[in-house]
Parts: sequence; structure tokens; C-alpha cells
Amino acid sequence: MLSELLKNKNLFYQLFLIDKETAKQYRQKKCPYCRGTLHYANYYRKPRGEPEDIDEKCFIRFSLCCSQEGCRRRVIPHSCRFMGRKIYWFVNILIVVYECQNSEECIFRLSKLYNISRYTLKRWLLFFKNIFPVSSQWQKIRGLIKASIKNSELPYVLVKSFLNVKACAQDAVVSCLKFLSQGFSLDLKIRDG
Repeated sequence: MLSELLKNKNLFYQLFLIDKETAKQYRQKKCPYCRGTLHYANYYRKPRGEPEDIDEKCFIRFSLCCSQEGCRRRVIPHSCRFMGRKIYWFVNILIVVYECQNSEECIFRLSKLYNISRYTLKRWLLFFKNIFPVSSQWQKIRGLIKASIKNSELPYVLVKSFLNVKACAQDAVVSCLKFLSQGFSLDLKIRDG
């Protein structure tokens, strides 16, 4: 079961390192608004669902701020850990929705198992059913994967595809999160042809 990964501190640290590297790459670019220099303006988030004794730096949300007076706009790099403003870790949302779509368990039982309200779980399911498939984020990356992956079966079929090509579940989940957040995959086997 993928749910065991949610107890793995190493997974959360690995996602932190990916986000740190992404922020470093963004930092080397210029401000997209005025071409000024970008500086770190990180802040802490308090998402739910992490394992006990997770390293405090995993809660840092990388953020950049333009140094030019009059601009000072914020640039938020893509994240494998945070899904917009949602209060749960992205990995929790992905795994819980995957498990829900993969099992015959009722929502009530799964909400107890993961200690998430039924309403939150239903919102996540509706998000992946109705909102995510029409989002600009998904539209940008849709062409990078097999046509057999149906929008109506997200994220289950996408996670399953990564599980089929990766050696271990953790690598599959990390690759899937990276694909969903950053729009690319290092593993081209998930694409037809």
C-alpha cells in the first residue's frame, strides 16, 4: 500500500530537496515582470499529514521576490510538496485519492484510516474529477503522457503508470509529483511511441 510512504520521513526530505533545486533554478532567472534580480523570500507553511519528527526545513515554502524598487513582485516556484493553498501535503492528497480510487473501501472508512474528514476527501475526489482535468496546469502536460490515461480516472491511472515503470513505489510517487508540479518527467516510458 502506498499509504506506508506517508510515514517515511525520507520521502518528505527528498521532495524538499527537489523543491530546493527548483527554487535555485528560478533564482538564477530574472524577474518575469521587470527583469530585475530575484532574491529568496521563503516562508513557513503548516501542512497536515506529515510523519512525526520530520525535519523543520521541510516546512519551508520557497519563494522569490524581485529586488527592483517599484516591482518587488513575488515569484513562487513550482512545488512537489505543496498543492497551491491546500492544507495537506501534495503527496498526501495524491496517495489518499489514489487509494480511494483503487479500493472498494467506502469514503467513511478511508477518512478514518487517514484521519481526514469525509468532506475533505470528497472535495479532493471532485477536484481530480472536475477541476484538475480542465486546468491550465493539466492542459500543458497532458500531451506528455499516454493517450490511454483518461482524464476521468485521474490521478489513479497516472500514479499506476509511474508505478509500472519505476523500481520502487517511492520513486514512482516522487516522479508523479514532479510531473504534476513541474510538467516534465525524466522517464519517457510513460509516453506512447
